[in-house]
Amino acid sequence: QVQLVESGGGLVQAGGSLRLSCAASGRTLSSYSMGWFRQAPGKEREFVAAISLSGGTTYYADFVKGRFTIARGNAKNTMYLQMNSLKPEDTAVYYCAAREGGEIMPSRVEYEYRKWGRGTQVTVSS
Repeated sequence: QVQLVESGGGLVQAGGSLRLSCAASGRTLSSYSMGWFRQAPGKEREFVAAISLSGGTTYYADFVKGRFTIARGNAKNTMYLQMNSLKPEDTAVYYCAAREGGEIMPSRVEYEYRKWGRGTQVTVSS
């Protein structure tokens, strides 16, 4: 069983940057395509970004395109989300998630991800 732990969240001013990390234990991420989701207060959890198992294909929500970058780490148990030009509306708890398979194609669909971290809070002040 793979366990996921997010880190790197915090408080940042609008226009600033943060880099979220997702670390796996128990198993490597070499069998999983990965995703980032977020949930703002009073809102449903939503898709942010996803990367295929191979790392060759990435998907982004329209509201983060050009600002966020998802990447797999050189170590097979890490994954990242680089967030630039942050806006107050990016404030949310960010979750990393793992989906078995998806070597070529990642997924935007939440229920396809069976492994989840506990989340890391990102707060962007105006």
